[in-house]
Amino acid sequence: MPGSGSERLHALDAVRAFALLAGIAFHATLSFLPSAPGVSLWIVMDTHRSVALSILFYVLHNFRLMTFFFIAGFFGRMSFHRMGVRAFLGDRLKRIAVPLIVGWIVLFPAIVAVSIWGALVMYPGKPLPPPPTASFPAFPLTHLWFLYVLLWFYAAVLIVRGLVVVIDRRGRLRAGLDALVRGAVRVHLAPLLLAAPACAALYLLPNWMMWFGIPTPDSSLVPNLPAVAGFGTAFAFGWLAQRDPGLLEIWRRRWPLNLLLAAGLTIAALMAVGLTPLLAPARPGAATLAYALCYTLAQWAWTFAFVGMALRFLSGFSAVRRYIADASYWLYLIHLPIVMALQVAVSRLDWPWGLKFGGILAVAIPLMLVTYSLFVRNTFIGAILNGRRKPHSLSGNVAASTFTPQEG
Repeated sequence: MPGSGSERLHALDAVRAFALLAGIAFHATLSFLPSAPGVSLWIVMDTHRSVALSILFYVLHNFRLMTFFFIAGFFGRMSFHRMGVRAFLGDRLKRIAVPLIVGWIVLFPAIVAVSIWGALVMYPGKPLPPPPTASFPAFPLTHLWFLYVLLWFYAAVLIVRGLVVVIDRRGRLRAGLDALVRGAVRVHLAPLLLAAPACAALYLLPNWMMWFGIPTPDSSLVPNLPAVAGFGTAFAFGWLAQRDPGLLEIWRRRWPLNLLLAAGLTIAALMAVGLTPLLAPARPGAATLAYALCYTLAQWAWTFAFVGMALRFLSGFSAVRRYIADASYWLYLIHLPIVMALQVAVSRLDWPWGLKFGGILAVAIPLMLVTYSLFVRNTFIGAILNGRRKPHSLSGNVAASTFTPQEG
């Protein structure tokens, strides 16, 4: 990245890892969400529910995916210009498409098995419901949908870039776009402009469940419009933002303002829909439009706040953070059946919800880190996921501390 020190790369890599690890905590909250009697929001609902975890679910769902796709676009352009077209395409196929295909083949049966176990625990003595019937484009992408969508985003941005290069031979269009991006960020208009596509798509979505924000496109080969609008905008803006490293300094300085804005917008959104899941679809009107704008603005405020905080406080190299960042992709890929199994295992225990939730994470994360250390980090699997094999030690060596972008 021209004109930028490597410390900034460590900071942004920490944000990417945080977004992935936040996804593990997000899925761990699902069995504890308050719901009406007889309403099941997950494969198993715990006997002890929590409003606090409901709020955590809401906040994590608001920002983690937008932040992830922004960082993915930023690192994607960096990798593209370092590798060139052919090498970049091969790298994306190896590190995104292969984990998607192999991961789905391995993980989907495990997810189905744990789901059956959860149904038996939830409804003892009752016959299992028949499997859902589906036709194209329905497909159970599970939590690996983000890899599928990333492949579409890479294809789209490379096609658009190719057209721009042909049309804009003198670079005037690109220079004008850079000036627009820089000006929007400097005068605080970027969050509003970036939120607009997702805001409009959510408002126009039939039967939108407001409390759950952007519907994750995990059950169809054709992503829903709000996901494309929201996450596609984030990816594209990350790609464009990498053209101007000076934007990072603006976000570094403004992290307190963005954090305050994110918290205020999130509180306002929760006041509008309540602290626990609301299953009623939104009604068209000014109130729904105002909520959609508040929700999507919060997504970008959180994203810029975390980017700015990382640049401010996590700019230096840390062997521990580097190790966790390397491991985060693997942890996210394999976490769901493990977390689900632990949720089923504790769901009927008469323990406080905090002990159960904390216990799930305290067992799952160390277990997954062990599998990363033993079976991934210094193996061909690690070479696929992280771009090259890593030493087992935390300290590693100088080469191991060099930034390797991981969009997964």
